[in-house]
Amino acid sequence: MVFVVPRAGWAFTFGGLMRNHLQEARATLALALPIAVGQVSQMLMGVVDSVMIGHVGTVPLAASALASGVFTVFFLVGVGLLMPVAVLASRAHGAGDDAAGAAWLKHGVVLALVAGAAEVLAMAGLAAGLGRLGQPAEVVAAVNPFYTLIAVSLVPALVFQVFRQFAEAMGRPWMPMAIMLGGVGLNVFLNWVFIYGRLGAPALGLAGAGWATLVSRVAVLAVIYAWLRRSSEFRAAWPVAWWRGLSGARFREMLHIGVPAAVMLFFETAAFMAAALIMGWIGAAALAAHQIALSCAAFTFMFPLGLSMAVGMRIGKAVGEGRTAARRSIGFGALALSCVVMSVAAAVFALAGGRLAGGFIDDPAVVALAAKLLVVAAIFQLFDGAQVVSSGALRGLADVKVPAGITFVSYWLLAIPAAYFLGLHTALGAVGVWIGLAAGLAVAAALLWRRFTVLTR
Repeated sequence: MVFVVPRAGWAFTFGGLMRNHLQEARATLALALPIAVGQVSQMLMGVVDSVMIGHVGTVPLAASALASGVFTVFFLVGVGLLMPVAVLASRAHGAGDDAAGAAWLKHGVVLALVAGAAEVLAMAGLAAGLGRLGQPAEVVAAVNPFYTLIAVSLVPALVFQVFRQFAEAMGRPWMPMAIMLGGVGLNVFLNWVFIYGRLGAPALGLAGAGWATLVSRVAVLAVIYAWLRRSSEFRAAWPVAWWRGLSGARFREMLHIGVPAAVMLFFETAAFMAAALIMGWIGAAALAAHQIALSCAAFTFMFPLGLSMAVGMRIGKAVGEGRTAARRSIGFGALALSCVVMSVAAAVFALAGGRLAGGFIDDPAVVALAAKLLVVAAIFQLFDGAQVVSSGALRGLADVKVPAGITFVSYWLLAIPAAYFLGLHTALGAVGVWIGLAAGLAVAAALLWRRFTVLTR
């Protein structure tokens, strides 16, 4: 009898915890699914560009990899800077404060315009230095005007993120998802027109993909603004005046969360950009294979990224509602969902990597190398999902400074040195670069999840 009661109590407690985790996982999935599909559609623009440019040739594909790598660093830094919109607007929504939600939207749009303009100027300043990064000369010669066009598209892309995060924080994620899917369809059509010269348009090749991306991003921004402005669901939380009543205190609160979040994303994305540079030192074929494998890995990464955004908003809302005890179950439920999905992705990469790579380009050497990289990608899928979900959960707790330090150590003190050594000083070559990245992701996942469990114990 002495042993039965503790065991029964343990079983009851464990069963209750599992029920809580499952309930929170279902609620997180309901919010995360449209967000993830929307993220997938956003990523599909880059994947579609890679596929359609790949049929033009290996050098244009490598040039798009170089330009897209630089763009991705700036874009995700901007996204990190704007992530407080989702956290703070969801917290205001949980507390029933529509005026605060409107204020966070207004400040987020202003911050997106300023940050976007600054990043466009920074990308323009870097353009002249691309030739000094040790990349193949033919790749650098082909990179413009594609590079310039996607740099300009940063501004509408970041402002769209603010409107999208606001709608999701207010519990309306499906329309932003539909708008982004429409943007992908428009991008595919415009790529077909401008890259290959259809419907009487000149065949612009790589530059055509840049024009298609810019027009598509402006179009989706116009549509989501019109929907939010006219919808009665957002009337109480819509700003009365966009340029009046701006508060330095609100900007400081946003930056308190946003700057470390941006730093975290910078450390991760810049690590992948550094990996692209190392690939360029190996050769154009290695860089093209890297772009193919990265496009596939980035595509599957969109689901845990959607979970990360959803778990951050749900934890923020739980804090606003005073349900602090639910934070742990929300986080654990999201991690379980991520593990399931990324396990499936890992199996696809391991078993069908060659077929996936063959859909991008006809060059057998590039396809074979990309297939090998996808095997490594299969290994780090679980780690990649776990680290981004953990980051989102910590962001919902407004804990961002320590996670920023963790990502710096994981990516820049471990992943990049390992990638450099294994890629350039061993026979592993391009595969060694990805093994180094996988090691950094594994360490980041372990440390970030440990941080969340400690804070919610």
